Amino acid sequence: MSQHALPPCQEKAKSRRSFLELAAQGMGAVATVVLGWPLVQYFAGNWKRNDDVWVALGKVQDFPENETRRVGFLNPYRHPWDGDAAKGEAFVRKLPQSGAEKDNFLVLSVNCTHLGCGVSWFPESGLFLCPCHGGVYYENGERASGPPPRGLYHYDWRIVEGLLEIRSPHLPTLQDTLTNNPKTEEE
Repeated sequence: MSQHALPPCQEKAKSRRSFLELAAQGMGAVATVVLGWPLVQYFAGNWKRNDDVWVALGKVQDFPENETRRVGFLNPYRHPWDGDAAKGEAFVRKLPQSGAEKDNFLVLSVNCTHLGCGVSWFPESGLFLCPCHGGVYYENGERASGPPPRGLYHYDWRIVEGLLEIRSPHLPTLQDTLTNNPKTEEE
């Protein structure tokens, strides 16, 4: 036996130890990827959503003039675990024709500008009412009274091939969250 050679039982133990170390490192790498992937998706998701996505709310003829309707839609970027959070709603009102304009709509957010509670439309009084803290809005979405600091937010809308569409997943707020894209004019 040479001076630096290990006995056969120690050689076997060394190769087993090397294998176990390598297996532990591999399992650690797999666990890091599996547990870190949601974070990567979360942060990468903010970079890839720069395009305008338009969501159809219905045919133009389905909205009678001067009638406000609550219309639901699905967020195009939804995930299976989103549940009800993937559903959105908007109040749609077809305005009377004026001059050269063929179709004109008022599309408002259903959320109160105070704390985001869902408002309700009351056609008898022509008002939107917030049940949480008593916010009141006129039929055009402007603030009437209560704690809300401003009127209801307006959605960007357009008509394409007879369908009324809104820009989504854009949330109507004071700051345009889709700052890379200029506001699209009606086509």
